[in-house]
Amino acid sequence: MLVWLFGWLGQYYTPFSAVSSLTLRALLAVITALVFSMFFGGRVIQHLRALKYGQAIRNDGPQSHLVKTGTPTMGGVLILSAIGVSTLLWARLNNPYVWILLVVMVIFGAVGWADDWLKIKYKDPKGLIARKKYFWLSMGALFVGVSLYYIATLQPDINTTHEMQDLLVPVFKDWMIPFSAVPFGIGFIIFTYFVINGASNAVNLTDGLDGLAILPVVLVAAGLGAMAYVSGDVRFADYLHVPYIPYNSEVIIVCGAMVGAGLGFLWFNAHPAQVFMGDVGALALGAMLGTIAVMTRQEIAFAIMSGLFVAEALSVMLQVGSYKLRKKRVFRMAPLHHHFEEIGWKETQVVTRFWIIAIILVILGLMTLKLR
Repeated sequence: MLVWLFGWLGQYYTPFSAVSSLTLRALLAVITALVFSMFFGGRVIQHLRALKYGQAIRNDGPQSHLVKTGTPTMGGVLILSAIGVSTLLWARLNNPYVWILLVVMVIFGAVGWADDWLKIKYKDPKGLIARKKYFWLSMGALFVGVSLYYIATLQPDINTTHEMQDLLVPVFKDWMIPFSAVPFGIGFIIFTYFVINGASNAVNLTDGLDGLAILPVVLVAAGLGAMAYVSGDVRFADYLHVPYIPYNSEVIIVCGAMVGAGLGFLWFNAHPAQVFMGDVGALALGAMLGTIAVMTRQEIAFAIMSGLFVAEALSVMLQVGSYKLRKKRVFRMAPLHHHFEEIGWKETQVVTRFWIIAIILVILGLMTLKLR
C-alpha cells in the first residue's frame, strides 16, 4: 500500500525528474538548493529579526557567547525549505525512500521548531519538555524503521530482502550482522531507532559555535551521497561488495540538496553568524543523515564519517555520568567544543580545526568502500 501510494504520487508530479542522467540531476539539486538558500537567506534573516526570534544563550555556557544573545535563530527553516524545494524538483517521486526522507525532515523539523519557539517565547534555553520532545522524535524514528522494514519485505529476491535489513560490517566482504533473522523486524527497527535519534541529537549538540555543525553536515551528506550512488547501481554495488538497493539511486538527489542548502546557509552562519539554524535545522538534518545511513546499510561507515558528532555526544554523556557518579567533571565544559574554548582556543580556531577533523573522518569513511 505504501509503495503503491508513493508510485501513484510520482506519476502525477515529476517536474524535472524526466532528466535521465542521475548525476546531472544530483548536481542540479545542489545548485538549486544553493541558489535558493543564497537568494532567500537575507530575507529570512530580516523576517526573523522583525519577529524578534533571537537566540537565548545558556547562562552556564562560555561568557564570550553572551554577545550572541538576540542573534536570529530558527534559520534551519531556510535549510529545510531549500532541501524540500530542490528534492521535489529533481527527484523521481515514485521512489519511497525520497518520501520517507521528506517525512523525516518534516517530523524532526516540526519538533525542533516547537523547541525553538518555546525557547524564544519564554526566554528560556530549556525549550520543549523533554518527554514530549523525545516522544515525537521516537515516533519519527520508529516510522522510518517500520517503513523500511515493510519495503524490504516486498522485495521478490530473498537475498535482497536480507541485504536491506542486515548490518554491513566494513572491511569484510560477506560478513553482515543478520538483523533479518530477528522476527517481525524488531532487531532492525530498534537499531534504526537508535541510529536516527542518536544522529539527530548528536548534530544538535554540535551546533554550538558559528558554522561548526553545518559544514560537517554537508561533508557527511556528500559522503553518504557517494554511498547511495554506489549501492543504487548494480554494477558498482557488485564490484565494491555492498548491498544493491535500487531505491538508493534517488537518495543521492536528497544528499545533493542537503549539500547545496548547507553551503548556502553557511554563507550566513559563518563567524560572526548572522543567523543560527536552531533545533529546527539540527534535529532534522541529523535525522536525515541517520536515515540515509540506514537506507544505504552503511551505519558503521556513517559512524566513522560522523565521528565529530559522535565525540560531541559522548563528551556530554561522559560529563553528565561522571558528575552524577563521582561529582567530578571530565571536561571543563561540555559539549566538547566548549572544553576547547575554556582551555584558550578562539571560537574560529575550534571551528576550523573541527572542520579539518570532519574532512579526514569523511575520507576515512569513504575508504571503507575499497577496503573490502
